[in-house]
Amino acid sequence: MRITFLGTGTSQGIPVIGCQCEVCKSADSKDKRLRSSVLIEVDGLHLVIDSGPDFRQQMLRHDVRKLDGILFTHEHKDHIAGLDDVRAFNWVNKVPAEVYAEHRVSKALQVEFAYAFAEKPYPGVPKINLNIIDEQPFYIQNTEITPIRGKHMHLPVLGYRIKDFTYLSDFNYISEESLENVKGSKVVVVNAVRKEPHVSHYCLSEAIEVIQKSGAEQGYITHVSHQMGMYQKENKLLPHGIEFAYDNLIIDI
Repeated sequence: MRITFLGTGTSQGIPVIGCQCEVCKSADSKDKRLRSSVLIEVDGLHLVIDSGPDFRQQMLRHDVRKLDGILFTHEHKDHIAGLDDVRAFNWVNKVPAEVYAEHRVSKALQVEFAYAFAEKPYPGVPKINLNIIDEQPFYIQNTEITPIRGKHMHLPVLGYRIKDFTYLSDFNYISEESLENVKGSKVVVVNAVRKEPHVSHYCLSEAIEVIQKSGAEQGYITHVSHQMGMYQKENKLLPHGIEFAYDNLIIDI
């Protein structure tokens, strides 16, 4: 199982237009973050979690030729805006893009990309097959996917566990019941926008606590803003077994 971090930043991310802080001016590639998303290669499948505004760039720079499914965490623009670009996979693979989202999110996609779901669609629009999911485990071919329920302030969101890998983005709350579905993962990825408390995301100390409670062998922090600081400096301060993820990081589980 291979995990590629396509993006590890936020829309409050790096660099920020006009900002002159040391992070935004950094020449270190690990301080340059596209919007958060991961590519999961497992059992011959190529799955992506979220297709933000940088989706096309992310697919091109990793030369992704095949896409078996996009799993959506929630409907915010920084996680869905690139969905239009699945039309390239439609053209190459000659099949609709398989999208997995809970009912509320699927409705938002149909509004945001109404032209793709029109009764008489314009030639060339993206072809998308919506698969409605809930909190119950489901399968993509022979691979089991377990949704993990959390909250993004007042908005219900989904993380996902696939075998020994769990990805939680845009969380600021997870129940003990949901955390039980995370435990046993070898690798757990959790969002943290900054060190200071945030109204709708985990801060760094909260994300670390979730990873430690999960008992994971390795934890990664994603959805990082420029407020977190320089990668090379801040990564050294994290507890053993926890690191900041960065764009283009590849791990095998």
